[in-house]
Amino acid sequence: MRSSNLIHGNSMKVNKIHLLYGFLIGMATAFIGCYFFITAFTEYDFTEGIRIMKVKGFLGKIITLGTILNIIAFFLLLYYKKELMARGVVLATIILTIITLFL
Repeated sequence: MRSSNLIHGNSMKVNKIHLLYGFLIGMATAFIGCYFFITAFTEYDFTEGIRIMKVKGFLGKIITLGTILNIIAFFLLLYYKKELMARGVVLATIILTIITLFL
């Protein structure tokens, strides 16, 4: 009985780590998407573009466009049977959505 508790406890730790990895993947892909959108479709560099978009009130829209890459990351993780990491990507998308509501 005691060894199964240790295995279960260790499994929970691994699950949390995989969820965290997925969350970090989701945040990174959103950042990459924002970077790509600003540098490809505006004449500004990234830091200047973020500052100008915030002043104009478009920062929430930029973040939303950046999270489109999360869809690709989500389905790739599902394809490779990394369901917990895919949940982390969804969690990152939900948190970015909440942040966008307040911007």
